[in-house]
Amino acid sequence: MDTAPLPPAAVEPIFRDATDADIPALVALIESAYRGDASRTGWTTEADILDGQRTDPEGVAAVVKSPDSRMLVVEQGGELVACCQLEHRGEQAYFGMFAVRPELQGVGLGKVIIAEAERTVREGWGTREMHMTVISAREDLIAWYERRGYRRTGQMSPFPYGDERFGIPRRDDLQFELLVKELA
Repeated sequence: MDTAPLPPAAVEPIFRDATDADIPALVALIESAYRGDASRTGWTTEADILDGQRTDPEGVAAVVKSPDSRMLVVEQGGELVACCQLEHRGEQAYFGMFAVRPELQGVGLGKVIIAEAERTVREGWGTREMHMTVISAREDLIAWYERRGYRRTGQMSPFPYGDERFGIPRRDDLQFELLVKELA
């Protein structure tokens, strides 16, 4: 991920399904968007609330290999710049592992990706709703999703304290909130 940022308008994003060969680059991308000082370049960082890892090769491989999931990879100019997990859950789809290279955050690429993810699950799986969970303390991120049409449900689930696969919490009030969007 040591490459210079691509001009956002200069290169149209290309979407494809991830392969096993993409797993190391996907783990590095997801980590760079959420953890450590490098993540502070973008606005999606969780570095102030979580230490440790965001994901690992096994977690990404499970999504890539699952018959009910897709890991959507986004490339610009032949470089992997973003990704998201899509999981088929009947009439709903789950959206997760969303990451954009930190230096490309805030230029509109995320809006394009989430719109493509919604189109993909609506047309490919016939799903009526997109679900996601977001750490409830991430008010700025929740507000971004609300501007994309997602609504807060107030339905909370506990953060997996003690399971370092999901990070090492820096505070004791973390929980996930379910966000939902009706897909037309």
